[in-house]
Amino acid sequence: METKPDTIQVSASQREELQASHADLFVSVKGSSLVSGDATLKKAREVSQLVEALSQVGLPTEAIHLQSVFAESSGGTVLRSSSAVYRLRIRCQDLELFAGLLGAITDQKNTSLERVEWKYPEQTALEAALEKAIHTAGAKAQKIAAALGVELLGVYSFNENILDQETYMPHAIFEAQGKTRAMGVISQPNLGLDIQHSKQVEIRVDVEYRISGFKLA
Repeated sequence: METKPDTIQVSASQREELQASHADLFVSVKGSSLVSGDATLKKAREVSQLVEALSQVGLPTEAIHLQSVFAESSGGTVLRSSSAVYRLRIRCQDLELFAGLLGAITDQKNTSLERVEWKYPEQTALEAALEKAIHTAGAKAQKIAAALGVELLGVYSFNENILDQETYMPHAIFEAQGKTRAMGVISQPNLGLDIQHSKQVEIRVDVEYRISGFKLA
């Protein structure tokens, strides 16, 4: 049975703050008639009104995507005249438009903003943070080895963990006309809404280095 070589274990972490690059706004619209397919954005009156309001802010129509249509009916029969709930995803690529989009959405009588998902250019930032953490771990290991009077021979094991601040944050749920309901937070659209545009991500590395035998005095 192979025995484990002499090793020392070193941990290091690097924290980065990421600025949001764009956002997805998830919206539900209560419509007075049932429309489906590609015609929804134009022929469902309440949805069409929202699309027009968003276009006036500067959002292109291609950024609005219909995700689902829920038909509401009475008596168990779904008719063309039945009411419906339309769920939309609105992609805001230019965050300069974000405040205007919020205003346009909350001004619509039959529209509710369910949640906002911020998107970040994570890959490049995470790679840079990982490189810094590995460098810190290596420098720390060199100092420890020198103090112990041994030499580093190589890496025996390596493990990394990513701690994302946003994973543990609740998502606010907003409604039109200034009403707000939330899970764990209280926010007020149109009354100085405080919305996060950045998050902190921490990368931790645990590295086990093989070392030479201890020098005898």
